[in-house]
Amino acid sequence: MRHLTPADYVRMPWANGRGETIEMLKEVDAEGHLIWRLSVATVSEDGPFSLFPGIERVLTVIEGPGFDLTGEGIALTCAPLVPVAFPGDVPTRSERTKGAVSRDLNVMTARRLPRPEVAVIRGRAALAASGTLCLYALAPSVVAGAYVAAGDLVVTEEPADISGLVVAARLFRGE
Repeated sequence: MRHLTPADYVRMPWANGRGETIEMLKEVDAEGHLIWRLSVATVSEDGPFSLFPGIERVLTVIEGPGFDLTGEGIALTCAPLVPVAFPGDVPTRSERTKGAVSRDLNVMTARRLPRPEVAVIRGRAALAASGTLCLYALAPSVVAGAYVAAGDLVVTEEPADISGLVVAARLFRGE
């Protein structure tokens, strides 16, 4: 089990240069292609999202009122604590931000991999071992018997008992 805190994360500009993201976890293959990435970003105005060719995205608003996400064939409401999936290589933009600030957790995976499972867990849950579990604490929580602060990320291949408020992302490798 790895326990990452905000001191372990990396701040960087968005790929489109219009904002900043906090990268918490990133894995690439031997050729440098993205396998998966978890990050937190702030959306504070209407505008384009960065393009990520060959990447599937799951976005969960973790703070603020949310916004709409639109693009060709995409019309999603990004409401608080409701994961939404969309392709990273279709031009999309945030709409109806109404000048409010929202923060979102992004789970990005290579399209060749099975899609990740992303859910918000409130209270208690027992998660089985399957794939890689990435557990992002939205409030002080207990994961596998260890205290985690809000903003911490736990990464494990083992089963995990959870008590608190976390976004759980189960990531899978391809064959």
